[in-house]
This record gives sequence, structure tokens and C-alpha cells, in this order.
Amino acid sequence: MLSYWFADAGLAPLSGHQFFSSQFDAVPVVLIVGALAGYLWGVRRVRRRHPRHPWPVLRTVAWVGALAVTAVAIFSFVGVYDGELFYDHMVQHLLLIMVASPLYALGAPLKLAFWATDGRAHQLVTRWLRSSLARVLDHPAVAFVLYAVMIPVTHLTSLYNLTLENENIHNAEHLLFLAVGYLFWRQVFTGEFSARRVYPGLRLALLAFAIPVDTFTGLSLASSTHEIFPAYLTMHRTWGPSLVADLHAGGVIMWVAGDTLMFLPMIPIALQWMHFEERRATRVDRALDAILPLGRGAGPTVVD
Repeated sequence: MLSYWFADAGLAPLSGHQFFSSQFDAVPVVLIVGALAGYLWGVRRVRRRHPRHPWPVLRTVAWVGALAVTAVAIFSFVGVYDGELFYDHMVQHLLLIMVASPLYALGAPLKLAFWATDGRAHQLVTRWLRSSLARVLDHPAVAFVLYAVMIPVTHLTSLYNLTLENENIHNAEHLLFLAVGYLFWRQVFTGEFSARRVYPGLRLALLAFAIPVDTFTGLSLASSTHEIFPAYLTMHRTWGPSLVADLHAGGVIMWVAGDTLMFLPMIPIALQWMHFEERRATRVDRALDAILPLGRGAGPTVVD
């Protein structure tokens, strides 16, 4: 059921049955349905063209999960109240950047497009993967810089206020979050087509350096002494937290929840790094044993 009230008329307090409220805009619906249909078509094509090597089920699950999280962030009460409550808006942003985006990266859409297409379509995909722009966007440093710039700019500048005043800009912001998030997380979760091999140590470093970005943004919001976004002042909301308390809550969510979502993937990646170093040490030992068959620890033989 569609139960979306425009901000001009004011929204009912977020409680009770309002948690079941929803909104459906044509463009996001078309994009999500199209992304689902296109991906499933690709999975079917890979199964037909490569019956011995079907597309991994877990990648399909990740893609469907990413679309589901995106739908929740935009169509559920989270999307309904994103223009009314700053902390709700921050929850929406984290869902898109730190939950949906890594799932999109795990879905490996570029690899699927490469294996599912043929003829002219395959040539276009291959040309894009080999293009200069694709190589630049594929660089870990570029992905990190884009993320490090996007987070504070979209939350601490007047750009955020524009998203409250213009729905088209708001929708474009959602696409920006997903695009930059995908570029960042595809460096962390390998498996997508890439011209570079990102070692576990570098993947761990990307996450470690991203945490201060979220912390700085969250603390800046949580320490503000006044409402910094004029659009909220014009809404005259009469329920819920005060404007400053709402701003502080959003900052804490960015700080604590954002850092937590960045920290959790560091655990398995750290374990992967340890296993990687162990395997490399084993290969080095075998190479040395092949060169020195008598043993690397044997000293010179003394003859009396």
C-alpha cells in the first residue's frame, strides 16, 4: 500500500503502522527490475553457453540481496522518512554504501556480462574493460579517493541540502553512492574482472584508511551545535527528536555503524592475508630446498 505523505503536508510520527509505509517512484522501480532481469538473463546465458561451468549461485544470491537492500532503502519507511529525519537519511545512506554496494561487487556484474554475451555485445563489453577509463576506475587508489571525497562532501556540504530540496538530485545521489561504493568494494572483495591483482594486505589497508573518513564525518555531525541544513528548518516538524538531536543521532550512526561495517570485513581479510603469507613462505622454502638439496640450515663440513 502506498502511504507516502509529501513533506509540505508533514509526515505522521514514525511509530506503529508507519513502519509499514512505502513509496514507489517509477525510475527506481524500473532500474531495480531491469537490473534483476538483466542479471538473471545473463546467468541463464552462461548456463547455456558454459554448461560445465555455470554461474556461481552465491554470486546470484549476492546480486539479488543487493537489489533487495536497495529496494528497502528507497521504497520502505526508510525512503519515506529520509527527507524528514536526518538519522533515517543516514541509515538509508549506510544501507546503500556499506550493505548494498559490497553485495553488488560480490555479484561481479562485469564478469557476468563478459561470459554471457557474444557477437557485437561481447565486443562492446571487452572494449569497455580494456578502455583507459575502465583501467583508471579499476585502480585501488582511485576507488579510495572517490570514496574519501564522496562521504564528507555529500554529508557536510550544501550538496546534502540540495538533495532535500530536489528529488532528482536525491535520486542521482543514490546512484552515486552505489557507483562509488561498487568501485570501492570491488577492490575489497575480489572476483570481479580487474587488470590488477589486489593483495590481501592492500585490501586490508583500504578498509583501515576508510574508517577515519567515516569517523571524521560522523564526529563533525555529532559535534555540531546547530542545524546545518536549512531545508530541515522549513519543515516545522512537531514530533520526534529536536533538529540538533536528530543531527547528532545521524552523526553517531555514521561514526559507530559506519566504522563497524568497515571493521567487520577486516577480520576475514586479515585471515586471508595470514594464509597468503603462509603459502608464499611455503613456496619460498620449497624453492630454497630445490636450490640447496642438502638443507638450508646445514653449515660447512669440517674435515680433520
